[in-house]
Amino acid sequence: MANLSSVVQLLRNERERTQRELNQLDAALSALGGSVANGHRRALSAAGRRAISLAQKARWARKHSTAKAQPAPPRRKLSLAARRKIALAQKARWAAWKAQQKKAA
Repeated sequence: MANLSSVVQLLRNERERTQRELNQLDAALSALGGSVANGHRRALSAAGRRAISLAQKARWARKHSTAKAQPAPPRRKLSLAARRKIALAQKARWAAWKAQQKKAA
């Protein structure tokens, strides 16, 4: 039984030591002003939170309404001659680049 009493006494001592450390930490936090950097925190009333919530829900409902969005205008198509002109210009750019690389090597 003496062994059990000593274990209980050790646990009580440890609890007291831990409690003192927690008190020191609490004092340090209160000295620094808590978690808010400038020393005060803006409180928002329940009515204010509700108003913000309702406004956000209304915005969401407008955005996701059942009305269909306007279809996108049809895309413009390049003529066959324009596509060939672009292809020839790109081939000329590649040829010039390859010639420059060959010259540098």
